[in-house]
Amino acid sequence: MIHQEALALAKVLWNYHQLHHTLERSDCILVLGNLDTRTAERGADLYLQGYAPIIIFSGGLGKLTKDLWTGTEADLFARIALDRGVPPEAIFIENKSTNTGENILFTQQLLQEKNLHLNSFIVVQKPYMERRSYATFKKHWPDKKLLVTSPRLSFEEYPTNDITVEKLINMMVGDLQRIKLYPEKGFQVYQEIPDFVWDAYEKLVGMGYNKQLIKQD
Repeated sequence: MIHQEALALAKVLWNYHQLHHTLERSDCILVLGNLDTRTAERGADLYLQGYAPIIIFSGGLGKLTKDLWTGTEADLFARIALDRGVPPEAIFIENKSTNTGENILFTQQLLQEKNLHLNSFIVVQKPYMERRSYATFKKHWPDKKLLVTSPRLSFEEYPTNDITVEKLINMMVGDLQRIKLYPEKGFQVYQEIPDFVWDAYEKLVGMGYNKQLIKQD
């Protein structure tokens, strides 16, 4: 049983991680691979609603999916989109990347190979990775227009059998640490973290939600 205080602190991180962008028609929907197939459904639905003429699925096997799946994230997500009614000619696949930075870099390479010149993107990711995806994209592709979205689920609705509340909190804590540390490493642009958000982070780490933290020098 997760303590109510931990749940309240986790919701602070959940709200911070989301950007609540208002979507508009763009050149491309870029779906970043992960362990949550609802991300693929969200991307496919946006395509079917007419938000972009093409959809790219990016993702090989990351640290959370390499032990769960045999096929790549991008290929699995593309099959979900096909089943949902997205035409195959609208789908492009990048299935080598293993992290968010590679998602962007390898997608850039794919577009060069296909001679596609795109200026605006809707990036689709998990709810708690909206901000970090934005910061990473802007670091590697600062001149492109970017909107970020995710499956429309509340904190209470999000957990599944595979993504338990405990795992979700650990991942949100790990992502916030990366938002703080990665700009200095050149991986992301800077994102301001309000004091009350960082205070919630430190309290959750103190409660033992440290499974996804990276080691600091």
